[in-house]
Amino acid sequence: MNDFTIKDLENLSGIKAHTIRIWEQRYNFLKPRRTDTNIRFYSNEELKTLLNIALLNKYGFKLCHIDQMCNQEICAKVLSLNEKEAVDERVVNDLVRHMVDLETEKFEKIIHVYIQENGIELAVREIIFPFLDKIGILWQTGHIMPAQEHFVSNIIRQKLIVAIDSLGHSGQPGKKAVLFLPEGEYHELGLLFVYYLLKKKGIKVIYLGANVPMSDVQNVIEMIHPDIAFIHLTSICPNFHFEKLIHKIPSQMDNLPTVISGYPTHKYGKEIPPCISFKKSLTEITDFISDL
Repeated sequence: MNDFTIKDLENLSGIKAHTIRIWEQRYNFLKPRRTDTNIRFYSNEELKTLLNIALLNKYGFKLCHIDQMCNQEICAKVLSLNEKEAVDERVVNDLVRHMVDLETEKFEKIIHVYIQENGIELAVREIIFPFLDKIGILWQTGHIMPAQEHFVSNIIRQKLIVAIDSLGHSGQPGKKAVLFLPEGEYHELGLLFVYYLLKKKGIKVIYLGANVPMSDVQNVIEMIHPDIAFIHLTSICPNFHFEKLIHKIPSQMDNLPTVISGYPTHKYGKEIPPCISFKKSLTEITDFISDL
């Protein structure tokens, strides 16, 4: 069983910690345990309760009414939401719930059904990336078990690889892109989706994978002369230095046009070399690839 901090609940539910504290004082649906130093800790069940309550409150249910409902009623009301955005949020919350409870079959079934009904691209846009955004902070802080992270990553990875393989091969000469994650980055899911989008566009992809030394990237570039490189950063190790990576790219990658996406690009405020461009959202990535 996990113990979640109030900050974890804020990141996963979108409800500010200050508001969660107020809700605890006024209503009965959250009963956190406390340490000897009075720090709140929340169980899996309290996390799941808060996700449901936050969703109902967002779509018009008053907290005083929700507080009078039993858990069965709350779940029924969540299932009754039929707005597209509400349905997608509910699906994302279900993925979070199944992750914390290590319910691998239920997790896989949700993604499988969504892909069957909507296709891989919509699944990535509407549920997979929003889910990864929610739990990304837990990966970085170590507030979920490695087993939870691994089963989630492996299921999503399998779906993306199947989608990539289903595209076949164009067999036509054209642009070439090299995709890799630098040393210290192991989370491939975002980069695999970039692989899918590029292959669908008809661009030849040389996929080097995760934790690749820059010297290996340099050798590949010298051998195959790609037109562009892509890097997507999700949850890098503590000693990774983003600025050093940026400074290495022009010299070690021969000024190859390089697209970097992921959370470090959101905070970096310094000037970047002309050969590098940042894409700070999934929409920016997909729009850029569609224009290649």
